[in-house]
Amino acid sequence: MHNNMHNNMHNIKMNKNSISETFMDDEYPEVTQADFDKAVFRRALKPLKKKQRITIMLDADLVKYFKAKAGKRGYQTLINDTLRRVISTPSHSAPDMETMLRQIIREELSAARE
Repeated sequence: MHNNMHNNMHNIKMNKNSISETFMDDEYPEVTQADFDKAVFRRALKPLKKKQRITIMLDADLVKYFKAKAGKRGYQTLINDTLRRVISTPSHSAPDMETMLRQIIREELSAARE
């Protein structure tokens, strides 16, 4: 098909306002996944953070909760934002595992004594 177009271009009378013959002959390089991986996606000239597509299994009630809370925003975005807040919280403000276990044990011992 490309050869037919090329042959037809030779039969067209070109003038100064026409598309140049070389424009129609230009070959564009194939874009590969590696090219996309190196690409910098931007919005208003600022690079966007890349996201990675994954498959994750969540409890049905969690998905239902996030879908109900998200509305038009998108529940996956809400899950992403929630996880981002959790990891950005300084560890000293979140209770560590030992503190949480001690609290649970105290509560269970207190409930058993009653």
